[in-house]
Amino acid sequence: MRPTNTPEKIQLIDSHCHLDMEAFEQDLDQVLDRAHRAGVTNIITIGIDKASSVQAVQLAERYSTVYASVGVHPHDAAGVNETDFDEIAQLSTHEKVVGYGEIGLDYAKIYSPKEVQQQVFSRQLALAKELNLPVIIHDRDAHEDTLKILRHHAPFPAGGVMHCFSGDIGLAKQVVELGFFVSIPGIVTFKNAKALQQVAGEVPLQSMLIETDGPFLAPVPFRGKRNTPELLLHTAEKIAQLRNLPLGAVAAQTTDNTRALFNLPPAGTAQ
Repeated sequence: MRPTNTPEKIQLIDSHCHLDMEAFEQDLDQVLDRAHRAGVTNIITIGIDKASSVQAVQLAERYSTVYASVGVHPHDAAGVNETDFDEIAQLSTHEKVVGYGEIGLDYAKIYSPKEVQQQVFSRQLALAKELNLPVIIHDRDAHEDTLKILRHHAPFPAGGVMHCFSGDIGLAKQVVELGFFVSIPGIVTFKNAKALQQVAGEVPLQSMLIETDGPFLAPVPFRGKRNTPELLLHTAEKIAQLRNLPLGAVAAQTTDNTRALFNLPPAGTAQ
């Protein structure tokens, strides 16, 4: 059912979702149908290791509205080798692979040693530049080191995005200065997310993407439940409220930004 408060002409793009995860296994067709009826024209499903990168590409082949990224998440940095990078690079040549990531640093849950995370992050940034793909950055409790490594590898001709942004307005400004986009997740609807709300209200709209990070981080009033692409509307509505803008303005600009960064064709174009 189309949400009753969804304007008919609103178009959104979910710039970061994990459609390959078990949470979507039983009803993915229905999830995508509801997303389409809620105005979500495209979804980028994200690779977090070699296996999920393969699955992301397979999903992009199966569904015309889905695109894929490939890469190795910092949680899996300790288990990756050059053969994996070679295979991921080969995957990246698929016509529906539009980004490299998510890659980066995670010091909140150190499943791989910090030094290994940093090495793998640097290796993948260099590889993404060789492949001329925009980078999708994961940064959790690692702002200083993430920026240091990004600056070391700058510039990024294909651009990039700090996904599920978790810093303050000061960090957001530094990310934008690097030429990156800031991606706002459903957390912005949480009552206690004051720092993210400031970011969503003040970062130039021309530098902003929106995402679900589904199946995680569902927005209010669905907090704690499975996050699906159709719920992206709630994030867009909150940003519009914070900026005192029409929903259509936020939807149009973030959609244009996502198409530009990931070189997506216009809505309705078959690929």
